[in-house]
Amino acid sequence: MWKQELKIHSLYLDQLVRMTGGGLKGILAAAVTQGVAEARARIFGHVLNPTGHRSPHKILRKKLIGEKVAQWYPHDIKRDDPLIMSRLEQERLSKLEMLKRRGKGPPKKGQGKGAMKRNKGK
Repeated sequence: MWKQELKIHSLYLDQLVRMTGGGLKGILAAAVTQGVAEARARIFGHVLNPTGHRSPHKILRKKLIGEKVAQWYPHDIKRDDPLIMSRLEQERLSKLEMLKRRGKGPPKKGQGKGAMKRNKGK
């Protein structure tokens, strides 16, 4: 961690030397400004970004919303016990079984209306 901070500081100082033209007064003023910025970041809990590159800190600061989204949906009782089924689901399955016995159930996969239309032209 300290190596990364040292690298950032050295990059920042190189940038300062180039910006100030190498004068001692400019370098000292820039160093003081950098020290103030670091202290402000430490005090207020901000992330110091001296290089100005993009970072994900703004996104990572936001609160997580997963719990609120999960509360929108009702609890699924099928997860607790897969043998429990709602009355509507049981009625649907019994109706489907009755239709299949009469030969009116849904077609097998790939043999529906689209397949019938394709085969008519041949």
